[in-house]
Amino acid sequence: MQVQLPPDLATLVHRRMESGAFSSVEEVLREALQAQDEEESWSEEERKALDEKLDRALAQVAAGQTYTPEEGLAKLAALRARHLAGRD
Repeated sequence: MQVQLPPDLATLVHRRMESGAFSSVEEVLREALQAQDEEESWSEEERKALDEKLDRALAQVAAGQTYTPEEGLAKLAALRARHLAGRD
């Protein structure tokens, strides 16, 4: 199958290839279509759960309940350490 891309899409594809992440147009299109399939496969329940998490996060930001970058990194490091410890 041959596909003619409009200039704006061709530019996006070429940018992806120039980044080094993809070696061919086919790889770029495959990744894009797989991502779209994954997004479309979300259930309504999963979408609702994500929306609720985002709403809670935005409310926390609005209330000033945020971490400094250092605090955030420390929390992530602690979570990672606990996760890795659970693998043993």
